[in-house]
Amino acid sequence: MKTIDYQVTGMTCEHCERAVSTEVGQVAGVDSVKVSASDGILHITTGTGVDDAAVLAAVDEAGYAAVRK
Repeated sequence: MKTIDYQVTGMTCEHCERAVSTEVGQVAGVDSVKVSASDGILHITTGTGVDDAAVLAAVDEAGYAAVRK
């Protein structure tokens, strides 16, 4: 398993965390998602790898911006 971290901007609450988690959790290859609005970090775990563009698009779909750390 591999963990990949992203810095997400604009999250302020649990609702934000749920929105990002829901969208990113649907990306192919994502096995688990952990999101923290307090530090703006998105941790994903994958066993097969993920497409960064798909993860970033999912974050955008949730209404936020992200960059891979």
